[in-house]
Amino acid sequence: MVYLEKSQPAPASLAVEKQKTSGDYKKEDVLERLKNDFKNKCYLCELKAPTSINVEHFEPHKGDMDKKFDWNNLFLSCAHCNNTKLAQPKYDNILNCTNKEDDVENRLKYIFISFPIERIDIVALDDSAKTQNTKELLLAVYNGATPLKKLESANLRTHILNEIGDFQQLLLTYFNDTVSVEEKRLLLSKICDHISRESHFTAFKRWIIKEDPKLNAEFGEYID
Repeated sequence: MVYLEKSQPAPASLAVEKQKTSGDYKKEDVLERLKNDFKNKCYLCELKAPTSINVEHFEPHKGDMDKKFDWNNLFLSCAHCNNTKLAQPKYDNILNCTNKEDDVENRLKYIFISFPIERIDIVALDDSAKTQNTKELLLAVYNGATPLKKLESANLRTHILNEIGDFQQLLLTYFNDTVSVEEKRLLLSKICDHISRESHFTAFKRWIIKEDPKLNAEFGEYID
C-alpha cells in the first residue's frame, strides 16, 4: 500500500443514486474517478490494471446508506484482495491508504523473498491494532490462506517477481561504470517511474531503496 489521495468533491451521481430504492454506487463517473485516484491499481496488492475489478466499501456499510454512498468509503480493489478482506471482521479495522495521517508507507515494511520458494513478508513497524491487522491482511493477500487463495497468490507473486527483477536490473545497470552520462539520465528516469505511485507494486520497490544506504542516498529524494 502507498498513500493515494482521494479527489474531491464526490462524483455527482452518488447523491442522486443514494435517493433511489436500488441506487447504484458504481456509475461511470465514480468508476472513472476511482481509476484515476487509485492509479488504476488495487489499493491492497498494487497490481496495476487488474482484469477483475471490485468497488469496495473500505468500511462495510451493512445497510447504512450514508456509508454505502460515501465517496471516501469507496475504494478500487481486485477480486482476490476484496474476497480476502471479506473473510475476517478484523480486516474492517486497517490502515487507510487515502488518509495521510495513517502514514501507510512508514508503518509497514515490504520484503520479497525469492529463494528457495518465493514468498512475501510484511513487517509491522508499530503495535497498533490497525497496523497489525493490515499486516495480517497483506500476508493473506500475498501468500494465500486457503488452497484457492494460495494459487491466486502464487500468480500474483509471479507478477511481483518479474516487476522487481526488472527494477533491480535497472539499478544494477545504473551503477555500472561503463554507462554514459546520457544513459544514466535515461536509467534514472525509468527508476523514478518504478518508484512512483502509478507503478506496479510501488511499496516493494520503495523499500528496496529505503533499506539500502547507497540506494537511499542516490534515489531517496525521488520518493515523495
